[in-house]
Amino acid sequence: MPTDTALVAATADLLSRHAPFDRMQADHLAWLAERLALGYYAKGEAVLAPEQGEARTFYIIKQGIVRGEREGEAAWLELHEGECFPIGALLSRRAAISHFRAETDVFCYELPAADFHGLLELSPPFHAFCTLRLADLLARSQRQTQARYLSAATEQQSLESSLGSLIRRDPVTCGPDTPLHQALKTMREQGIGSIVVTEADARPLGIFTVRDLIGRVILANTPLDTPMRALMSPNPVALPPGAHAFEAALAMAKHGFRHVLVVDDGRLAGMISEKDLFSLQRIGVTQLSSAIRAATELGQLQQAAEDIRQLGHNMMAQGVGAEQLTLLLSTLNDLLTQRVIELECAANAACRRGFCWLAFGSEGRLEQTLATDQDNGIVFVAQANEDPDSVRAEVLDLAERINRALDACGFPLCRGGIMAMNPKWCLSLDEWKGLFARWIDAGDPEALLNASIFFDFRPLHGEARLADELRQWLAAKAAATPRFLHQMAANALRNRPPLGLVRDFVTESGGEHADTLDLKLNGATPFVDAARVFALAVGGPGTGTAQRLRQAGPKLNIPPPEIEAWIAAFYFIQSLRLRRQHEESESGQAMDNRIYPDRLNGLDRRILKEAFRQARKIQARLALDYQA
Repeated sequence: MPTDTALVAATADLLSRHAPFDRMQADHLAWLAERLALGYYAKGEAVLAPEQGEARTFYIIKQGIVRGEREGEAAWLELHEGECFPIGALLSRRAAISHFRAETDVFCYELPAADFHGLLELSPPFHAFCTLRLADLLARSQRQTQARYLSAATEQQSLESSLGSLIRRDPVTCGPDTPLHQALKTMREQGIGSIVVTEADARPLGIFTVRDLIGRVILANTPLDTPMRALMSPNPVALPPGAHAFEAALAMAKHGFRHVLVVDDGRLAGMISEKDLFSLQRIGVTQLSSAIRAATELGQLQQAAEDIRQLGHNMMAQGVGAEQLTLLLSTLNDLLTQRVIELECAANAACRRGFCWLAFGSEGRLEQTLATDQDNGIVFVAQANEDPDSVRAEVLDLAERINRALDACGFPLCRGGIMAMNPKWCLSLDEWKGLFARWIDAGDPEALLNASIFFDFRPLHGEARLADELRQWLAAKAAATPRFLHQMAANALRNRPPLGLVRDFVTESGGEHADTLDLKLNGATPFVDAARVFALAVGGPGTGTAQRLRQAGPKLNIPPPEIEAWIAAFYFIQSLRLRRQHEESESGQAMDNRIYPDRLNGLDRRILKEAFRQARKIQARLALDYQA
């Protein structure tokens, strides 16, 4: 233990180069340095293991590398100089979950557990680091380490990165009157596969790629003196430098192209390719979306569906955020569903009739997780002289073929029968309006349950105008029926977050689910239900939970920080659901939404409790607004 004043000062100086010690007061840092012992561990020696029981020492690496390993797994965490462990175990006064082993000869500063807890009370920056910031820092460290294992020798980019941070070179451009042969020469000299066509002030007009070369030049026998304005793809998709990488990924997935321009104040700043975004075990978003679009038979779509799930697992392994991941999964599942419909329509006369395929539930909200079934329906056009039943009979065979094909692709048939092949959910536009009107006017438990599922509809394929008209009609009808909104709010408040008075959480008391929580029902649903009521109250067009909250917040005078706190809590719960489903899939178990809260580490338990507190707050707002 350092007692010499100079040694204490030297130790404090070394620690001050690393977080969180760089933000601690000098006297608190000296207090820490005075209580540290120095330990040595030879290469390969165990520093800390679960079998040692409750963690009794806080370690700060002075020199060397420590690897974190879990039973039956490769190293999942690599710690270097200035990093510390096992904070989660010390906070919750339990044994470490991982084995920590010296990868090289290692020197560690060691602090007794009692002094660790004393420092928590003494230093606010240290306390904040351990209880709040640690989750983010460990997630980043784990993401970086796992990315190296998932895709060796390939630098991974976080989907939360800004596009501006991903730009690696100045964009290569040409003018609209540049002849083709000159543009091709430039592309060859620069070793690039695309060139941006811009005006003199760097405003982009279009893009030309190697893929265009085949279809527009070689096969078309286009003269080499043709100006680029005649060959470029006009109006390319562009995003600002501050946009996130996942936004570019979504755009690529939706449209099937491989490049997104980065435009700052109307002027070209750079270009991002799919290669800049992803290298996930040979499964890329654009390759996958292209494979879906090019599929000509069900077997190819079955493989694509499996690739979507694998992509989801890969992204989970890298720590991709719940918001980005659910958006990407839902977008790719949309594309697959659309292609299934297109293939079935190719040989079915019913497709010549105007109809729109609707997504309900989590698919309608763009919030699908790794485990999802089907919730869909059809709205069709019935002319004034047509009997809806005869139209329905014509469409139902097609609907069943589509539902069966989606089931074969790994999207199970809905056990509640909420599918387009069910005559109850294959209706004309007027029939849907009549059904929704009856639910709103009745307000009984069954009607409220149906509203919680069907009011999240979104068009997936066909005549979207039908869904748009239905959405506008529903918004006006709901807003004009405050009694129904009151009933929906009261119904939502029956599902209370499972926070306990004696124990942290209220879990199931018996049966096969004893000691578990249902994160979907008890965790995510309170946010989803409240957001739906808020959206109906203000006539918001959005269907996603976060989108609804952000649209409704200003109109309901809810402070933005409060809205963002609710959204953060909702997505933390979503991330726990995704993590659990990933773990279940990896171990060959059926995926569900249940967790054992007692098995969470101390940090996740703390954050989950705060998320449930936010659920209580959003419900308190709901109760206040509707006196429910």
